[in-house]
Parts: sequence; C-alpha cells; structure tokens
Amino acid sequence: MLDKVVIANRGEIALRILRACKAMGIKTVAVHSTVDRNLKHVALADESVCIGPAPPNESYLNIPGIIAAAEVTDAVAVHPGYGFLAENADFAERIEESGFIFIGPRAETIRLMGDKVAAIKAMREAGVPCVPGSNGPLGEDMAESARIAKEIGYPVIIKASGGGGGRGMRVVHTEMALLNAINATRSEAGAAFGNSTVYMEKFLENPRHIEIQVIADQHGNAVHLGERDCSMQRRHQKVVEEAPAPGITPEVREKIGSVCVEACRRIGYRGAGTFEFLYDDGEFYFIEMNTRIQVEHPVTECITGFDLVREQLLVAAGEKLSISQDQVEIRGHAIECRINAEDPDNFMPSPGLVDTVHMPGGPGIRVDTHVYDNYRIPPNYDSMIGKLIAHGATREQAISRMRVALTEAVLTGVKTNIPLHLRIMGDGGFKAGGFNIHYLEKRLKERRE
Repeated sequence: MLDKVVIANRGEIALRILRACKAMGIKTVAVHSTVDRNLKHVALADESVCIGPAPPNESYLNIPGIIAAAEVTDAVAVHPGYGFLAENADFAERIEESGFIFIGPRAETIRLMGDKVAAIKAMREAGVPCVPGSNGPLGEDMAESARIAKEIGYPVIIKASGGGGGRGMRVVHTEMALLNAINATRSEAGAAFGNSTVYMEKFLENPRHIEIQVIADQHGNAVHLGERDCSMQRRHQKVVEEAPAPGITPEVREKIGSVCVEACRRIGYRGAGTFEFLYDDGEFYFIEMNTRIQVEHPVTECITGFDLVREQLLVAAGEKLSISQDQVEIRGHAIECRINAEDPDNFMPSPGLVDTVHMPGGPGIRVDTHVYDNYRIPPNYDSMIGKLIAHGATREQAISRMRVALTEAVLTGVKTNIPLHLRIMGDGGFKAGGFNIHYLEKRLKERRE
C-alpha cells in the first residue's frame, strides 16, 4: 500500500482525498498557497508544505513546487484531485519521471483523451458511438469544410480540439456564418489552450448530458458503475447532478456501460474516468472523456456503495480492482447540489468571511465541504464551497430529502446559490425528469424577464 500521498489540490476534494487516505492508514501531505494555510485538510494532514502565493499559476499549478514538496516529505505518490493539474499529461509525466506515483491514468492516456480529435478517433475505433462530424481536424480548405457541414446537416458546432469547460465552441446555423465561426474558434483556441486545431460536429439541439463512470486497473480489469445525468447546467457548467439518469433502463445502462468498459481495455486505461455523452432521441453520442475523479462522484458512491477515491488509491498501488461487474448493483437514487459562494440571481462570486456554518443531516444526507465558522473564502479560486448530496429509495424521496436539507443549511456572511437549488428542487420540469441541457438556462431567462 502507498505509504504517504501528496494531495495536490485544495478545498472539498482535498479533504475528501485526505479522509480516504486516513481510513486506509496512508499518511498525507497537504500542499497549499499562502491564503489557504487555514484550510481544514491542511490542519488535518500529517504534514503540510506551502508551495506559493495565492495565484494558481504560482501555487496549485506550480509543478516544480509540488514535486519539491513530495521530495522533502519523502512521499511516494501524488493525487491531483480534479481541476488544476488533474488532466495535465505533462504533470503526470513529470511526477512519474521524478520517481513518484501519479494517482491517475498514464500520461499518454491523458494526452490522448485530452485531444478531442484524437479521443473521438480512438473511441470510434473502440466502437463507442460518436456525434456525426468531420472525423478529424478541419483544414484550411473552406470549400471542403462547407461540404462536410452540408453533409452533416445544419446546425453544426465548431469545437476546439484542446477545449473544455464550455469554452472554444461555436454553433453555426448557415453556410454564410461558417467561415467566421471556424476562424474565430481557431483564434480563441490558440490563445486559450495553446492548440488552434478545431473540428466539426452535428449540433444536437435538445440533448441530455449523461455520463458513465468507469474505473480500471493495470491488470486489464475494468468496470462501469452506471450513469449520471448532468443536464441541469448553466453556461455549460453543471449545477445539479443525479444518478441513475431518469428514463435509462437497466438494459440500456448495461449496453452503453459495456461499450465503455471495452474502450477502457482497448486504450489501456488505468484509474477512475468518466465517458461523457450527449443523449438524444434514445441514442448516445460520445463527446469527451474526463481522466480524473469527477466533482459529482458522490452520487455514484451513494447508489453503488463503492468508494471511488479508495479504489483510485488501491489501483495506484498496483492492486487489482476490489469489485467485479456482477457485484455492481444500483440502489435507489442520489442527487447532488453544488453549493457555490455566489449571488443566486446574477451569479457573481461572493468571497469573504463566513460567519456561521450549519450543514444539514438526517437519513440519506451527505455533505462534502471544507468550510467552517469564521473561514475566509479567498477570491482566487472557483466559487464552489461544498456539495450537498441526498440519497433515497426513489428519485422522489431523494428530491424530498434534498429540499429539506437545503432549508436546514445555514451559511452566513457570504451569498450562496442555495435559493437557486431550492427553486430547482421545486421546479415541475426538474421533478418530471428527462430535461435537456438548455432547460435551466431557459428557466433562468424566463425568471429575469
């Protein structure tokens, strides 16, 4: 088993990793920026190392600093969490080259799946259903691009090969707008991602966002743990996630899950990962793979009883998966609300001093947060300060428990999006299930008008 792990992240995910390590008897090293010295996991870790000032590029993106922290503390492995360097192939490579274990996929796998064009090609070869598209990067021949678009059928979407998080994409409805969209996306992609390669796909107008959780070891074993519905989004950012996805039958789940498991074996995947799909008119279309633990992993843990972070640590230590596919059983329904320090109406971040925190409890309620009384939320990082998860025997019970939990939650001193989540839990379209990725944006627009 791993002796000591560096947690190369902050906030609730850093605390989540620390708790898993402690339960397994693994020592921990918390690296942190100067403004994060009072984070809960820093106080609880066996050791801590300050790796730089507040700006992420000088601390949590500081690869030499993280490696140096591993060296001075005699750690054996590094867990990147999510965000920051979690899907940075160069980081994974440098960790391994420095003699440490990277708790995640191999660098070449991260690199493959991080390039959307290469990832789609690999998935097509593995038999994973993909959105109709250019099947490769767009060249400089605009006539050829126009031909491809006409063949696919408008509307189409131009995407950056190295993009993510909703950036580097443009929807095109007519051939007249195609040239400008391609050039603009290329320019944006080069500036934002250092890769100006773009490709084209059919734009699905009212899809759901459904993802399949997988985990694999280095011995050729891989399992899927069912699906999550992440369609409740604002500006391509997930707000509420749930598992299982409403309307997905066990037969459909097994069919798409088996395809993802086989793809893992074909690309030699290692660790936790998520296949993200657009689901439209009963069909799945692959869009990307996240080569890390997901923010929404707790809903999968709730319905399967499977500890994903523990399994990440076991796989990194060279162990075989502790569970087989026939042992994966879906039990009940789980919903996760991302709690952000932001104005619930205009979504402006709300950093500052948290006066009082009281988080809910009761049957089926889980809270993942690093925030405590008199904690100061810095303005330098993402506004998410916690996750509230409700699990019930049915979807209706999970929604009911979530609604009660949200009314119990107290967090004063800063604004939060808890009022938004309460509106979502009471929304008729949400309660009915099967809503598409544009639903929340539409409802927010109606409210403003």
